Amino acid sequence: MSYVLSGKRTISEETRQRVLAAIEVLGYHPHAGARALASNRSNVIALIMPLYTGLYVPVLMQFVISVVTAARRFDHDVLLLTQDEGEKGLERVAASSLADALIVMDVELHDRRLPRLRTLGRPSVLIGFPADASGLTCIDLDFAAAGAACVDHLADLGHDCVALVGSPPEVYERELGFASRTAAGFTEALLRRGLRGATVPCEPTPAAALETVRNLLQRHPELTGVVVHNEETVAPLLEAFAAVGKRVPDDVSMLAICPDDVAERVKPRVTSVSIPAEELGRRAVELVVAKLDGTAVPEATLLAPTLTARDSAAGTAGARPTTGPRRHR
Repeated sequence: MSYVLSGKRTISEETRQRVLAAIEVLGYHPHAGARALASNRSNVIALIMPLYTGLYVPVLMQFVISVVTAARRFDHDVLLLTQDEGEKGLERVAASSLADALIVMDVELHDRRLPRLRTLGRPSVLIGFPADASGLTCIDLDFAAAGAACVDHLADLGHDCVALVGSPPEVYERELGFASRTAAGFTEALLRRGLRGATVPCEPTPAAALETVRNLLQRHPELTGVVVHNEETVAPLLEAFAAVGKRVPDDVSMLAICPDDVAERVKPRVTSVSIPAEELGRRAVELVVAKLDGTAVPEATLLAPTLTARDSAAGTAGARPTTGPRRHR
């Protein structure tokens, strides 16, 4: 039976099928403890995920589900650790051999865990990029390109004054990479396209969305385009613009960087750059399993953003963009 399960020796197909049939009938499962002793592997991947305020929990759970599902395809289980364990969590995993490898989310530009992660002696993959990614394996959506893609889309429609309504203030205070890179890409594209604009954080509440809209229009009465990088504020911002007498997309065009389901369940449906949580989680697992097997992997993997035009963005002369996805590089 062990030869069939491990694949370490060649056996005939007939014998293999008979053994698999017996395993099915008996309901046999390998003993995890015995297997770990024999192989010096736990077959567990530790996933370090955030539990901070200011982050959109449904998206985080999409990442978790994707990692767990992909890990099972490689016969690995997932140990969930929270971000607030910090370096102590890394030390606990390494010292106790709880996990063979780590996948780290919620990456800050100047993350205090990175020096220890580089010397931990266990394969790791970061979903996110710090300011200095040398010696690390990182994967993420190219958030800088996502911010730029939104500006380019609005510029192509004739808008010349646009704003980025971003994450809550604490996300920027912590210098989370995804938020900082989106803002940087947005600002770079404004300069490149010769547009005027502003970046403002926003708490995910209807009251904060209304205050943000009023402040933006007071400071920039010529504002005709908004990019939202804060999933929970998409619906409140649409309501806020309606409350001040601005119609989307006739008076103000809106784009968002968010999951497709968030963009499609509001009216009007929002033109958006999707968050590929399922692909990121799956590919992070593939990278870390490859590292466990001693296979060389790229240090940096950036997924190009895909912008899908829907109903919330129109040309300044009233023309609407063609509906459909568009890859941005």
